[in-house]
Amino acid sequence: MAVVGSGALGSVSAGLLARAGVGFLRIVDRDIVELDNLQRQGLFDESDVRDRLPKAVAAKRRIGAANSAIQIDARVADVTFGNAEGLLSDVDLVVDGTDNFETRFLLNDTCLKRKRPWIYGGCVGSNGMVMMIVPGRTACFRCFVGSAPDPAHTQTCDTAGVVNAASSTVASLQVAAALRFLAAGEVETRLITVDVWPIRVEAFDVKPSPGCRACAGEYEFLRAEEGSYAVTLCGRNAVQVSPPAGRAVDLAAFERKIPGSQRNDYVLRFTAEGQDVTLFSDGRALIHGTTDPVRARTLYSRYIGS
Repeated sequence: MAVVGSGALGSVSAGLLARAGVGFLRIVDRDIVELDNLQRQGLFDESDVRDRLPKAVAAKRRIGAANSAIQIDARVADVTFGNAEGLLSDVDLVVDGTDNFETRFLLNDTCLKRKRPWIYGGCVGSNGMVMMIVPGRTACFRCFVGSAPDPAHTQTCDTAGVVNAASSTVASLQVAAALRFLAAGEVETRLITVDVWPIRVEAFDVKPSPGCRACAGEYEFLRAEEGSYAVTLCGRNAVQVSPPAGRAVDLAAFERKIPGSQRNDYVLRFTAEGQDVTLFSDGRALIHGTTDPVRARTLYSRYIGS
């Protein structure tokens, strides 16, 4: 199975699934471990921050120490229309640990096309929700959401934060649904909502939408009709800039080129015009200290290339 995202939700669910004894676990994450995320990412600690480890690599190290019998495939990657099917088509189940609607719509398209069940999870503030999606049997994510809501009217982890008890609860519910499905073939068809402040749990029936474009086979996100080049990261004061598909970079060459840069086996970090930059070998870069995609793309072009 695969866990996409290894932050507040994915770090908890990956650890629980490994300790429960799943035989194979692919962990996909685009980011590195940061100090200000540790309050809700219980799989990591300050040594992972000091080592500047990608979350997928740190997760593999932690999980491997807890269960050496499990096969762990760590992928330091952003899930995009170009690689989603390759990452997810050979697993039995996908657990959502992402933090944005765009990637969830992409997971939905991929899993519907490949007929793979997946378990949505979302959490902001003290509230969260979980929904299992089985192609041909339940409503899909677009049946439930329709389209991404207006950001101006939507809480995010930037504006509302995340209570770690809420994200841990949502991840635990996701794992419970996954284990029920893997062990007994049972499917939780309801949307489960939870609020840990005050404590409240509710369940709602979600019916398939007759007009759902995804259920009808219109996989817009897989065709890259939707999507962006620069993405603001939730709760991070950072923008991720992605290069054209298939482009990779030589981190050692950039270390020689950029004075003051520091490199390990996974990332290169440097400061450019007052912004901290983390460059990955697949060409992606995190521009820290800004939420302006235009500013981030400009720095990327200047120091990494267009």
